[in-house]
Amino acid sequence: MILLDGKKTASNIKDEIALKVKSLKNKGKKVPHLAAIIVGNDGASLTYVNAKVKDCKQVGFDSTLIKLSKEITEQELLSEIDKLNKNNDIDGFIVQLPLPKHINEQNVIMAIHPDKDVDGFHPTNVGKMALNLPTFISATPFGILELLGRYKVKTEGKHVVVIGRSHIVGSPMSILLSQKRTVGNSTVTLTHSRTKNLKEITLQADIIVAALGIPEFLTADMVKDNVTVIDVGITRVDDTTKKNGYRLAGDVKFDEVSKKCAFITPVPGGVGPMTRAMLLKNTLLARINKE
Repeated sequence: MILLDGKKTASNIKDEIALKVKSLKNKGKKVPHLAAIIVGNDGASLTYVNAKVKDCKQVGFDSTLIKLSKEITEQELLSEIDKLNKNNDIDGFIVQLPLPKHINEQNVIMAIHPDKDVDGFHPTNVGKMALNLPTFISATPFGILELLGRYKVKTEGKHVVVIGRSHIVGSPMSILLSQKRTVGNSTVTLTHSRTKNLKEITLQADIIVAALGIPEFLTADMVKDNVTVIDVGITRVDDTTKKNGYRLAGDVKFDEVSKKCAFITPVPGGVGPMTRAMLLKNTLLARINKE
């Protein structure tokens, strides 16, 4: 069993990006600038956004963090987005999700200019991704492709089963892996909460992408030997043996499933660090696209 080490791979990617930023600086060119908007004080979101700011500093990017009150109106938030769209110094930006319930997330995503949408959520970028045209691929699917590619996991002709059909991971993953690309050319089955006989389907899979958000859902009796498992889920599970009272669990029962795997991602330290690294890669791409 080979562990797909997202932490180590993400570190390598950040080193590569830092070299490219250094090259831009040496040529007297502007370094990439990533901005992030966060609405409210959600603990997990704040931790994640602060980590992104730290990542920017590490690779030599400029970064801007805009903190807004959870009481902000949708119109006021759209006005902040418009300012970033028009600010030539900002190469790319994200609006951290989830947003307060009174704000329509789709309206917010639609308001971000596609050329600055480094999260890859705007319909223009999703459409280009589906057509296999150059665009920003959303960071988690992009990170999974990169991880599979760097570990030389064979995907061509393989049966991939994706569990979960979210717009952020499951749905784009199913499209990307079926496309004619280096990490692709797979036969993909997209499954979800209404899928019948799920176990029968997962037992046929050469590669499983588990992205449904239910801790330890995928068990050893659901996978065949020498399977590759990508665990996208991360959930806090109560655990009195831990100092902080919880542990982080993926969608895969790692201890038992890993024994049957050729490759598997850990949680934490698998897909998560890759997601952050690919956001940087998209921001660098946004900067280069402006040349």
